[in-house]
Amino acid sequence: MLVFAFDNTNLVTFKHTWWWVMLAVVCVRLLDSLWWRTKQKGQKYNGHRATLRFVTGTFVTAAMWCIYCLGVYATADTVELASTIIIVAAMAGGAASVLAAHKKTAMAYSVILLVPFSIALLLSDDDYRQVLGVLGLSFGLVMSISAKKAADFTTQAIRLKNENASLVQHMEAQVEKRTRKIYELSNLDPLTGLFNRTAFLNHLKVSLQECVEQHQPMALLFIDLDGFKKINDTIGHDAGDQILTQTALRLKEHCNDHQLLCRWGGDEFLIALPNTQQASAVAQSKALIDYISEAYTYDNAQLSLGATIGISLYPQHASDELKLIQLADMAMYYQKKRAISTSGVFSKELGSKLTREQFLKDGLARAIENKELSLSFQPIMASDNSEICAFEALLRWQKEDEHISPVEFIPIAEQHGFIRKIGTWVLNKACFVAASWPKPIAVSVNVSVSQLQSDDFITIVEEALLTSGLPADLLHLEITESVFSFDKDIMISRIKILQSRGIKVSIDDFGTEYSSLSVMQDLAVNTVKIDRSFVSRLDSSGLAIVQAVINIAHAFDYLVVAEGVETREQALALQKLGVHFSQGFYFSKPIPEHKVLQFIKKPCAKLTDDNAILTKV
Repeated sequence: MLVFAFDNTNLVTFKHTWWWVMLAVVCVRLLDSLWWRTKQKGQKYNGHRATLRFVTGTFVTAAMWCIYCLGVYATADTVELASTIIIVAAMAGGAASVLAAHKKTAMAYSVILLVPFSIALLLSDDDYRQVLGVLGLSFGLVMSISAKKAADFTTQAIRLKNENASLVQHMEAQVEKRTRKIYELSNLDPLTGLFNRTAFLNHLKVSLQECVEQHQPMALLFIDLDGFKKINDTIGHDAGDQILTQTALRLKEHCNDHQLLCRWGGDEFLIALPNTQQASAVAQSKALIDYISEAYTYDNAQLSLGATIGISLYPQHASDELKLIQLADMAMYYQKKRAISTSGVFSKELGSKLTREQFLKDGLARAIENKELSLSFQPIMASDNSEICAFEALLRWQKEDEHISPVEFIPIAEQHGFIRKIGTWVLNKACFVAASWPKPIAVSVNVSVSQLQSDDFITIVEEALLTSGLPADLLHLEITESVFSFDKDIMISRIKILQSRGIKVSIDDFGTEYSSLSVMQDLAVNTVKIDRSFVSRLDSSGLAIVQAVINIAHAFDYLVVAEGVETREQALALQKLGVHFSQGFYFSKPIPEHKVLQFIKKPCAKLTDDNAILTKV
């Protein structure tokens, strides 16, 4: 409008030239803006250079307007002059807000547009030009101040926006961190970083379903470390934690899908192997055991342990993830008893056996309360006069209509921690029964390693004697040689305390486990019981062993009892060898509690070469 609307023939060339130059400047700035919007906006770029281009274009534009105003003010009439100052003043006012993001540019733009033009008007001789100059100069200064304030406000707003964005970003990072922490707490084992039970079961369920849909097999490995508890107890929990962490790293190297690997608990780990048959699972288990068994480094020392692995298979054994884990656990449990640091595959026969064990375990937990336990007594006869010198108390378990053999249930009671409670019951019961017999006859009670290890065992024995009224010299405690595989000094100390109370102590099944002359010398037991396996072979190799045991016992002044005597010939041979007492089916089978009194009252026949002892039951 300013270039073409006003008829000023003297400035036509100037105006048209200015218009073309200004058009070129605007086009260059437009292209720069378009390039910035399409190529740089939203990307990582040099912001300083982009700002410099924009500021340069702004100053060039302001300079062009200043040139135009100074070029026309001398010859322009009143209307053109007023229109010009109004337009540039409006542009200066708009610049205060449009350019507020760059304070120096916003302030300088208003000054460049109005101050030189206004000064030129002030220097004119015409009053109206001077008035326009005053107005323009005043407006330029006001706009410059306004631009400064607007720039300060905009800068503060941008700063607050960035701070808020930073705060939001920080909060999002914290939320993400906490979300990750919650995920780790709910899905990962904090020590090893492996998946925990919950997460593993979810992943296993999905993987098992995929195997079902694709008709693929799956193997599940239940891994239990051998020797870990000893390391944890002797060296410390720090060493145990490092062992678990290093084991987890070794398992990660072996397992392709870490979602199908977990720490099940303690020193137990699980690995699921999709599309894996039994032969491959067994081979991988062996490789795992070899890898886990390699030495571990802790505190500049090398520690060794092994691993036992139980294997269950889909679809042969189960189609449910929990059942597969249960069966693999059962296979591992059985394999650990059978041969540690090896692997074993679950089978139906194994399942039946372990189901039986579980049945017995559950029954033993309530056997005393259900009054299913009872005692039978087998007499121990003197070799010289065939008199009853003692009865051995033997535990019996009648569960419903089934008579369960001690050979079957005693190991289960020992393994699952019931033996102390059951042993205490046997001890008290045997003392009460023996105290009721019409004449003083000793009662012999078997004591397990677990009982003897208990700190309160001596107190339990003393209370049983006190409550029943049985004299201490009529209580014989039978221990097996296996007690000396533990802390021998503690065991010997407790046995000597029992002997000091008048209680007699026997070594049962002598010669089958940890016999040694040093043990016999230190222990100073009262009686040695020769195991039935030697007595049954008296006519062959057993004779020399029995003779040797008798000679050793006589040397230490111990009494000797022969177990498992089943024939007259055995009884006579043992009598001639110097055995003090004999016990076995030849004399009597174990007698129920209610028939013992009847057995005691019957007369005894002396064992000689010519006549046999009377069988009383």
